[in-house]
Amino acid sequence: MKREKETFLRDIGKDLAEENIAIFAGAGMSVGVGFVNWSELLRPIAEELGLDVDKEQDLVALAQYHYNENGNNRSQLNKRLIEEFSRETEVTENHKILSRLPIRTYWTTNYDKLIEQSLAATGKIADVKYTKEQLAFTKPKRDAVVYKMHGDVDHPDQAVLTKDDYERYHVKMDQYLSTLKGDLISKTFIFIGFSFTDPNLDYILSRVRVAFDRNQRRHYCFIRRVIREQDESEADFEYKLRKQELFVKDLNRFNIKAIMIAEYSEITDLLKLVEQQYKRNTIFISGAAHEYGNWNEKESLKFIHGFSSELIAKGYRVVSGFGLGVGGSVITGALEQIYMSSRKNISDQLILRPFPQTTIGNVERAELWRRYREDMISHAGIAIFVFGNKQVDGNIVNSDGMRQEFEIAKQLDVTVIPIGATGFMAKELWVEEMEAIKTNNKFTDEFKKLFSELGDESKNFIEISETLFKLLTLIVKR
Repeated sequence: MKREKETFLRDIGKDLAEENIAIFAGAGMSVGVGFVNWSELLRPIAEELGLDVDKEQDLVALAQYHYNENGNNRSQLNKRLIEEFSRETEVTENHKILSRLPIRTYWTTNYDKLIEQSLAATGKIADVKYTKEQLAFTKPKRDAVVYKMHGDVDHPDQAVLTKDDYERYHVKMDQYLSTLKGDLISKTFIFIGFSFTDPNLDYILSRVRVAFDRNQRRHYCFIRRVIREQDESEADFEYKLRKQELFVKDLNRFNIKAIMIAEYSEITDLLKLVEQQYKRNTIFISGAAHEYGNWNEKESLKFIHGFSSELIAKGYRVVSGFGLGVGGSVITGALEQIYMSSRKNISDQLILRPFPQTTIGNVERAELWRRYREDMISHAGIAIFVFGNKQVDGNIVNSDGMRQEFEIAKQLDVTVIPIGATGFMAKELWVEEMEAIKTNNKFTDEFKKLFSELGDESKNFIEISETLFKLLTLIVKR
């Protein structure tokens, strides 16, 4: 991975943990689901004027010409907005990833509702603002604010489309622009699908640059490298390449670092890495024990208490389902560490999800538990499995619930760590996973060695714990 991408992942990871990331979505963010860009939006408008949209550089002026030609009537422009952006459609993978991350601020020049839809799909409440008057109101219990700079498809008459709209923007929307300016100063922006030709954004970026000179906050954007078209001359291609190089350098004036990509799919790949990196700091602990096998109960609970406490001490977030014979020690270890270190916000470091024991509604308990497990594990990037047994008709059997949690974790691409030395279902899962990684080249020899040691029943719990944290360090750095 190139250094610029590694720097991007490192910086974004830090700001995500502090909930200091903002997204700026341009038209390219929505093209993937079939919504048009500005050129295609205005193509029928250009044809009506007797112009070729492919030959026009100033599309805002094109919209103005149509407005002028129709006696200052914009009904056709409004109609185009409704036709192109009112269709029901699935959100893109990029929208889905971003909505799962702790991002509370979105800015967009798009008229569509994809950002709001993706947030709603993940159970988040979006506070949407497309007029300056809406800044004075706060939606109760909002999880994110979506600022729609150019308006909303449901209100096409208020959308920013023509040159007149742009020229009046800084007067009509002064408080709105002040909010954007504040976010650019205090948050790290990721620009996605944006061309940087919007005069409103240029207006703001220029003033932030002048005000803060050499102390501007760093932002990131994705830019696709120019490619040589079929039948394009070498000279024309070199000209495009040179122009892009100059544009990328010019972005540095605003401290916007360009991540150069060959294909747009690379954006999705990078966002997936961002999500994986963020989730690796959250660890799901799966365990249940009616018996403790080769270990006595006291030392087993001490082991669980100890590594739960150390996870919190090392800055991890712990998710637990309060499994029988295990959950109490997980919670006690985590809570003691939180209180000892004076960290009062428990919810930032510990998520407890006791399983519902009875169901009264129409959903069967097995199905309810599965959905519950999926939701619980979706928060994590790493899953640790210990023991895993229960009593059925007086007999001790391996836990089928742990098996299900293991399979869900694998489906969600969560890194699984069964501690085989604890026996029972954890041992069974460790054997399976050990076989799988033996011949997998994506795992280093050091990783395989440490993973192997987790199944060594001759080791004591202190040694197992040391091995576990060495393995976690490798995973987080990977």
